[in-house]
Amino acid sequence: MIFFNLNIEATLQKLLLQEDTDGDKRITIEDKGPKAFEITSSKREPYMVKGTYHLSNLLQELVIAKNKGKTTAQIPLKGIEEPPVERVSRMVKDYFWSGLTRTMDEKGIQNLINDSKNETLISNKLRVYIPFNDKIAFKYYRNLETDFPIKAIKLPKKITPNFVKRINTKPGILSLKLKEDNGQINGIPFVVPGGRFNEMYGWDSYFQSIGLIIDGKIELAKAVAEHFQYEIEHYGKILNANRSYYLTRTQPPFYSSLICEVFEVCKDKNWLKSHLKTAIHEYETVWMVEGKRLIKNGLNRYLAEGIGFPPECEEGHFDAIIKPFADAVQISINTYLEKYQKGEIKNNQLDIYFLNDRSVRESGHDTSYRIDSNCADLNLVELNAFLYKYEIDFAKLIKDEFDDVFIINSKNYTSNYWLEKARNRKKKVNEYLWNENDGLFYDYNFTTNKQSKFVSATTFTPLWSKMATQKQAEEILKNALPLLLEKGGISGSTQESRGEISNERPARQWDYPNGWAPHQMLIWKGLLNYGFETETQELMYRWLYMITKNAVDYNGTIPEKYDVVQATHKVFAEYGNVGTDFEYITQEGFGWMNASYQYGLSLLTKNNIMHLNQLKKPEELFI
Repeated sequence: MIFFNLNIEATLQKLLLQEDTDGDKRITIEDKGPKAFEITSSKREPYMVKGTYHLSNLLQELVIAKNKGKTTAQIPLKGIEEPPVERVSRMVKDYFWSGLTRTMDEKGIQNLINDSKNETLISNKLRVYIPFNDKIAFKYYRNLETDFPIKAIKLPKKITPNFVKRINTKPGILSLKLKEDNGQINGIPFVVPGGRFNEMYGWDSYFQSIGLIIDGKIELAKAVAEHFQYEIEHYGKILNANRSYYLTRTQPPFYSSLICEVFEVCKDKNWLKSHLKTAIHEYETVWMVEGKRLIKNGLNRYLAEGIGFPPECEEGHFDAIIKPFADAVQISINTYLEKYQKGEIKNNQLDIYFLNDRSVRESGHDTSYRIDSNCADLNLVELNAFLYKYEIDFAKLIKDEFDDVFIINSKNYTSNYWLEKARNRKKKVNEYLWNENDGLFYDYNFTTNKQSKFVSATTFTPLWSKMATQKQAEEILKNALPLLLEKGGISGSTQESRGEISNERPARQWDYPNGWAPHQMLIWKGLLNYGFETETQELMYRWLYMITKNAVDYNGTIPEKYDVVQATHKVFAEYGNVGTDFEYITQEGFGWMNASYQYGLSLLTKNNIMHLNQLKKPEELFI
């Protein structure tokens, strides 16, 4: 193996001075340097590193060595010339997961204290809210108050929307599960999405776990389930994320899928039994309470039960909505919003608007023109597909692992019990959500008794849960794929459904032209469930090519989302694009994007991986 023994700081300074012409401490295709840099080492001939990709690899290798505390390092030539697919995958496995891993104990609390979202710290202290019944956690965080700027606060036994509204002016972090070994308390690790997100998010954690399992990090995936169980037991639901203002808000349900996939590796039946009981409890108490997230037609909706506007939004986010009401009574927007929050102004229109807005955020698709005005009135295709998967998973696990005997509180939940629920749901989905003429699944508005006709990537989700018939799957493939397939993969929606964009009607991040990792991963698995191997290979290749090419051109950037129409990480929509703000080298990528890369790579043919390393364009391979 060939190495170059280099002085790290001197080489870094010289490399950046020559090649980083825009001064962002990265080497990208937008820099105007000569794209050729000579490195020399004793006993070796000088070597010319050429091209953006190899130069940025050299920069990254130097920084990796520097981060290990070295002043000189043997930089391997194979690291500089590493094929791009191998490099992206290796960085995810060896560096990014570690960079995204957090704990909520003494070793990890500083990350949360330094979080950029903590503008409202009281006396410069981070509030840590602890469940009423978790005495160990409360005592632990009270003890940490001596050494850290935190304030331990015990939550009431019953958490109501009014209580959450009251503490929204005093937001903080919610405790997660701690473990006690021989009197020593430590945090159970969790993986965060990345960038500004330093808390554990609900559906992000499931998709990240797919990548963690592929990369052999089963204990981290198992820990996700431990935290999900803790949240259900103490907060009543799997939270949008473990921050206080999310106490009334859950996320798309993937708990049964997570425990199935973890159990497939760990084979711990006692662990499975414990989590299966909790998952059934979540299903019954979060999703199947009629009048809340279950409606009279037997299908489900999202219904975040908070009061007032979502406090996590940046200042001014709702100005356009508030302005007409404020103008009508001749006060400022801020004054109107303040009085509305205090209850001094009553406004039923705003109540309904914010109910829908919070429900959009509970759906994970925040935001999209598909659902942003009436989310709480919709039976969403994907939600009912996810819950069908719960019912099928419960049936299979109980039959295969517990001999069809699974007793909770004297009730035996047999496989037939769950299969009957799944059959009923499938029947209702076909009645309300399937459109025979269009050959697509649509969301259903149960207040107007009409399908929405908004074409979204979520039309594929019944294939992921195996709820669609073979004929329906073929129709979806024939009808949806031409509408949603773009240069870099599947778009969140069609341009036609999204409609025209203007200053008054800005772009939404979950709509055209943007593409998201969870959509791609669900669609790949769904298509494979029905035997569409050729089409899946193309979709995976398009997505992985886009990620690889952007990483090659932009110093290893792995962002939150992409514009799949232009196949670029340069996304112009609300909230920007997390994962693009770093210097020298990204330490994290972005959680579910990392997972989508590892998942797609695990399914891609060897021949397509070879083409991907050669950066062959999708249009050269697929007609």
